Amino acid sequence: MGQRATALGFAAFVLAACVTTEMGDAHRAHHHHVAAPAAVPATSAQDEAFAAFVRNFRDTAAAAGIPAADYDLATQNIHLNARVEQLNREQPEFVTPVWIYLDNMVSPERVAHGTQLIAANSAVLANIESRYGVPKEILVAIWGAESNYGTAMGGFNMFEALATLGYDGPRIEYARKEYLAAFKMMEREKYRPSDMTASWAGAFGQTQFVPSSFLAHAVDGDGDGRINLWTSSADALASAAALLADAGWERGNPCAYEVMLPPGFDYATADTELVRPIADWQRLGVRTAQGGDLPASNGDAGMYLPAGAHGPAFLVFDNFKVVLKYNNAASYALAVCTLADRFKGAPPFVASWPRDERPLAPDERVAFQTALKALGFDPGSVDGVLGHATRAALRAYQKARNLAADGFPTHTLLARLMSEAAALKH
Repeated sequence: MGQRATALGFAAFVLAACVTTEMGDAHRAHHHHVAAPAAVPATSAQDEAFAAFVRNFRDTAAAAGIPAADYDLATQNIHLNARVEQLNREQPEFVTPVWIYLDNMVSPERVAHGTQLIAANSAVLANIESRYGVPKEILVAIWGAESNYGTAMGGFNMFEALATLGYDGPRIEYARKEYLAAFKMMEREKYRPSDMTASWAGAFGQTQFVPSSFLAHAVDGDGDGRINLWTSSADALASAAALLADAGWERGNPCAYEVMLPPGFDYATADTELVRPIADWQRLGVRTAQGGDLPASNGDAGMYLPAGAHGPAFLVFDNFKVVLKYNNAASYALAVCTLADRFKGAPPFVASWPRDERPLAPDERVAFQTALKALGFDPGSVDGVLGHATRAALRAYQKARNLAADGFPTHTLLARLMSEAAALKH
């Protein structure tokens, strides 16, 4: 989780370690807080190579201004962590559909707990909201999404996790940057290395910052002269607010809300990047989920269809994109915005989800892209990741076949694509 915080600079990586979402944005199993079991022993050769990496990186750290004594203190007892390696390389057999993800992220229990915490921390939250302009509900929703309100922060040694990721594997560039930032954070705040626990991906504290985001955005929220995102919820919430404010949060403007689409709606216009004034959406026949006129707003909005034409539709605003700076996944942003609304008493979604739709398996996702490419619709890399390029190719295919161009991959579409691609060979 939702990672991750899983914020600015870290977001793209944490998606690989964080919340599971809709098929198009394929995250990994939520939450990125995996319990830290006893490290699985590595081979002696691996241990020696890792130890050499840690020794040699000491020079890189020194060049970055890290005192040798700090480096040695933080690394004296770290080892290659096979569990971190496993999680770094792990690919899920299936991604979890967005509706199941939202069921978990916006559960009645999480709504109730967050509502209680808003009341219990009213003075602190009012002060933070006044200072940064970010609603208390959004901050508490991030708190809930990232660490279940501080109860699931990760138990890995931060330096061991980041050194393991920086030693080898697909996240070397990210991890080495964060590894250096962790030392700077330790030096600046006078933390004890043993107290610096994290998720396997290096995110830490109640709002799951990463070290570089901490250095750039963390603030003292409780006025004690220190910043501790592990033990101080005020520091964690204020830091999240500072990050969102720095990312461009628009005070008083909406985040996202469900809408009803008119019959014959042109799904090709439904893209979070294709923004238009609310008055334009109104003229196109879009209404609130209850069928009323759209609320007046100065901000432009895009359309987000997590399940294509088969599920709820949402207008998303610039603040939705700001939440994406915290964790770069549309389903994560939708969960945060929805949870925040539920704290204010908003009802459940009106439209239903296609709960009978099974996600595509990895080999099916590759087949989907392969067939699109064979038919002349470029999906980008044929890698099994159904991202923006694949969805754009699918939209183009659907439009060419007079189908609802919603960009949502299904087994029915896969069968059709494969049949057409096979016919080309004969």
